[in-house]
Amino acid sequence: MTNVDEMLESLKLLSDKSRLTILALLKEQEMCVCDIVQILDTTQPNVSQHLKKLKTGGLINETKRRQWVYYSLNFDDKPYLNEILAHLPSMKDRINALSSQSCD
Repeated sequence: MTNVDEMLESLKLLSDKSRLTILALLKEQEMCVCDIVQILDTTQPNVSQHLKKLKTGGLINETKRRQWVYYSLNFDDKPYLNEILAHLPSMKDRINALSSQSCD
């Protein structure tokens, strides 16, 4: 069972627009850093810092494939976040608008 302090730390991570947007993107599908950088229109180091915080907070998983790292949601032990995630706007249009440039 989750305690109040654990919930507080998770919710603090969601208080940043970039991190909340990253979670909204990952709600749609697993993504690599290069795609997240393109959608957020920011630098790779900036996105990597946000991803590191989300991973440290236990909100995302990472999987390495060749030279790229792919990220996915990890809310299994944080069901209280699913309700918030359900209310995030769809990012399908932004994902579909990615240029043909791919991480692969």
